Amino acid sequence: MAGRPIEERFQGSLEKLIPGFAGSAAHLGIAVSGGPDSMALLALGHHVWPGRIRAATVDHGLRSESADEAAMVADYCAAQNIPHNVLHPARPITGNLQSGARAARYALLNDWAAQNECLWIATAHHSDDQLETLLLRLARGAGLDGLSGVRAINGNIVRPLLDFRKAELLEYCAVHAIPHVHDPSNANIDFDRVRMRHALESLDMLDAVAANRSARSLADAGTALDWVVMREADAYVLRDGNAVTLGNTDYPTEVLRRLLLHCIALLAPGTQPRGESIMRALAALKAGEKTMIGDILCAGGSVWRFRPAPPRSGEKPRAS
Repeated sequence: MAGRPIEERFQGSLEKLIPGFAGSAAHLGIAVSGGPDSMALLALGHHVWPGRIRAATVDHGLRSESADEAAMVADYCAAQNIPHNVLHPARPITGNLQSGARAARYALLNDWAAQNECLWIATAHHSDDQLETLLLRLARGAGLDGLSGVRAINGNIVRPLLDFRKAELLEYCAVHAIPHVHDPSNANIDFDRVRMRHALESLDMLDAVAANRSARSLADAGTALDWVVMREADAYVLRDGNAVTLGNTDYPTEVLRRLLLHCIALLAPGTQPRGESIMRALAALKAGEKTMIGDILCAGGSVWRFRPAPPRSGEKPRAS
């Protein structure tokens, strides 16, 4: 693989993620921050499929330099004849800046992609990002889904650089004189990811590309489990108005955990219980006890039953 030209590897990676893209007339949206990773992604996409690339830069307005960085990307795109837009959140980012900025970024990119007839949006996550993600999640006690890392494809988001090292993307920018900027927050050790990145600099025994293969295998295992869960849910999960029952609980723990989450999601879409609370609920239900997950009352026994908890004294009943 290493001996193949980077453009050829990139083309193969993207065509594997989006079968049939090469023979179609579809446009590919590319999220470009101005950093070397996303600028390399932009240049590779334009090299392989000129005329079919659209680019967008999200300027959150969180740093004084961000407007100049977006302008740099715009100038490069204009010189290469690549359509480009700068996107701004409608309101300031509040709360947790990293998670808030991420949510705003993907919302803006999805709206932009729909308006520009881009069925897919490519982001520049690479294998070094994947390794950092896996180790951070391992340190936090993540399960199978968390250790699947950054998914190569997630809805309409594709990540064709996950088998590429950051060093080769930097080299590509240098060889082809591709302008780029460096976000100073990437050197801020107040962030866990930056501390992890510094720690990895002295651990050359860890192979980021191999770590991505492991993450991909775990993602495949998660997909297989989801397939099993949906098959069993079709057979044993019954919804009747505001009540859900699970008629069979004779499963391995991980399948049962996913079935429990499926039942909760039927009554409270969007609910994302923490891992520890789910495991405590599983233990209670296996013991035939009652427990709460959010606003859902869960009852164990031979058949597990789920329904919205009745309103507390003084509360108005919940709308059905």
